[in-house]
Amino acid sequence: MNYEERDALGMYKRSMSNGVGPSVRRGPGPYLMGANTLVGNDVYNVDGEDLGDIKEIMLDMRTGQVSYAVLAFGGFLGMGDKLFAVPWEALKLDTENQRFVLRVNKDRLKTAPGFNKDQWPDMADAKWEQGIRSYYDAKPPIETPLS
Repeated sequence: MNYEERDALGMYKRSMSNGVGPSVRRGPGPYLMGANTLVGNDVYNVDGEDLGDIKEIMLDMRTGQVSYAVLAFGGFLGMGDKLFAVPWEALKLDTENQRFVLRVNKDRLKTAPGFNKDQWPDMADAKWEQGIRSYYDAKPPIETPLS
């Protein structure tokens, strides 16, 4: 499923210009997106392999920045999915195909540090964060603490 299909508020709707010609995108996307529309979005790798979908978006409440997308991968019909915290910077939005792209092959994702829905890690732990960022080769964002 993609963000346009979950757009209950109509922020990504296209409209015809004067009823003729190509449709024109109106609203905030793709540079500013609603978090609710991104949960459930498909994630693929650069080879076009389906890696799963985004189950949650984790916000750093100290900085107001998105830290991770929680990706579900490996199950069947939602059963037995393994969850992975993927640094937000490791994901790229593919607006043409309306999905995210993660630069990792399926075999590497299968061996990535993951967790199940009943045992979430402490994502605020600096050592854990460093390990995850290193695994996905994602540099931390420049921090701008909220005042």
